Amino acid sequence: MGLLFRHGTWPSARHGTQAMNIVLIPGFMTDASLWDKVLPAFQTLGPVTHGDTSQASTVTEMARSILSRAPERFALVGFSLGGYVAREIARVEPERVQGLVLVATSARADTPEQTRRKEVAVRMIDPQRFRGFSRPGVLISLHPDRARDAAMIEQVRAMSERVGADVFRRHSSQFRESDLLHLSVLRCPTLVVAADRDALRSLDEAEELRDGINGATLIVIRESGHMIPLEQPEALAGAIVQWLRERITPAGS
Repeated sequence: MGLLFRHGTWPSARHGTQAMNIVLIPGFMTDASLWDKVLPAFQTLGPVTHGDTSQASTVTEMARSILSRAPERFALVGFSLGGYVAREIARVEPERVQGLVLVATSARADTPEQTRRKEVAVRMIDPQRFRGFSRPGVLISLHPDRARDAAMIEQVRAMSERVGADVFRRHSSQFRESDLLHLSVLRCPTLVVAADRDALRSLDEAEELRDGINGATLIVIRESGHMIPLEQPEALAGAIVQWLRERITPAGS
């Protein structure tokens, strides 16, 4: 599944090539630490900017905020909710986006059941007692074999606690709209990444993205649940780095 490099070593950028700017956008109730295990690989391509979604409420506001702090041109990697934001960025300012990578995400709207569950969660949350996702809430995002991986479970829970109750309430209160009918306007090279055991985003949803975006490529990471950057970082980083090296012209070249 893409390039794998042993012992945490990655090839540096090719001699004579200019750096490629990378912008990373996390998902719902995750922060920049989501990317810690893949960051060394991305940094071989050039500078990395972490997009912050926590200060905004809607996808449009998140996109606008990230664009205001992003380099002039960049490759964009969006995880889960970050995939919705990444596509909005690519539609709003397509000339700045050299390439688009959509990880464990979808173009579908919230279902009535998802909307109902979010409304209940917002009503029940106690900001003074919020300690992040519960164990069942974390486990649904991981491969079933990681049910006893205490360190990974704690990492996901701790991210959600750091992001906090206020962001949980604001983001959960938003109805996530479909952009399936707008995928065809995306013109930048696009890589869609799915996991084989993602209980939150199906392979059908990944295939909809691939089929809706002209020329998009789909890869499936094996033995992973929804949290691909944490569960299979080498496979994910290897696949993305290889794809970016082969398809994207570095900024300014």
